[in-house]
Amino acid sequence: MKVFKILTIFFLFSTILSKANSTEIYFVDMKQILNSSKAGKQAQEYLKKKFQEQSKKFDKEQSSLKKDEADLIAKKKLISPEEYKKSLNLLREKNITFQKKRQKASNEILRKKEEARLKLYKALNPILEKYMSENNIQMIIDKKNVIISKTDNDLTQKILKILDQELKSIKLN
Repeated sequence: MKVFKILTIFFLFSTILSKANSTEIYFVDMKQILNSSKAGKQAQEYLKKKFQEQSKKFDKEQSSLKKDEADLIAKKKLISPEEYKKSLNLLREKNITFQKKRQKASNEILRKKEEARLKLYKALNPILEKYMSENNIQMIIDKKNVIISKTDNDLTQKILKILDQELKSIKLN
């Protein structure tokens, strides 16, 4: 009875190990797919344009605040201490409001970037699953987790072509 259990366990392990050794592992470069796909490029262009627009707006506002600060410093000896203190507090409030608006805009762009990344992943997942089933592949991993492999196991370009055909753009609002 003991011999039977040992043989069964040995047979099970040898079957599992032989199957694991015969399976090839394929990989894709997710970073390249996200950055090089048509939809990924379109999202990056949109976010870059949005960032530049906001950056110009905030640069103008910041220079205006600096001008106000320089004017206040120039007027320091000409106005009463109470009026100076009142103007200084008002300038500080404007500066705090400016910093909050700038942070909010930055967070909004980061949120949209994350949203775009998630939408690309959602679109990519069924493509990978379909490709795996059609080509009898058991595992696809991200290239960043691969130490060394044959270049034949890199599916990045094939998946990129399929993604570009199926997803032309992503909508960011």
